[in-house]
Amino acid sequence: MQGISRAVRSCQEILKSAILQHSRGGEVARLEKIVSRLKWVASPPAQEKGLENVTVADVLATKGNEETGPWLWCHTNDAVIDAVKSMAKNNIGSLLVLKPGEHQHIAGIITERDYLRKVIAQERSPIYTRVGEIMTNENELITVTSDMNVLQAMQLMTENHIRHAPVIDGKLVGMISIKDVVRAVVEQQSGELKRLTGYIKGEYY
Repeated sequence: MQGISRAVRSCQEILKSAILQHSRGGEVARLEKIVSRLKWVASPPAQEKGLENVTVADVLATKGNEETGPWLWCHTNDAVIDAVKSMAKNNIGSLLVLKPGEHQHIAGIITERDYLRKVIAQERSPIYTRVGEIMTNENELITVTSDMNVLQAMQLMTENHIRHAPVIDGKLVGMISIKDVVRAVVEQQSGELKRLTGYIKGEYY
């Protein structure tokens, strides 16, 4: 949590500096006061609630109804070529890998990187190579939960050098990418910048 607090403080300082560069005389004191207290007289919109309060569930919500579905996974005994075609068709960079059978037990994850490194680079046939042969196994799988803070998710993904993370709440509820997480962070900081600018211009009372 200390890392999250530092990240939030760093983002706030950047926003503060950006606005101060465009501030005039008496307005600087007003901005200093509002930034230091971080208590807005007008309540921010629901989607702009501060990074410390944004969760993975919020990130999933921005993806609409495409959170989960059959297009999100394949099976260990599927041919790699079929998994790659599915990723290309749905414009995604990874698939969860399920064990064969009726129950959706996760076996691992396959990504574009796995395909490039373990099939193309090794001149293996994607037609005859099975997903289970090149996937990242479940014991090495990095997952997040829907109630995890977005900055925690970002830290987890960057520290483990992964671009995709399944969201597991006892069962699969979706998949997030580092792109999704970064977009959420940028949108929140843009919202804070807008509110700071609005305060200086007198849009807050």
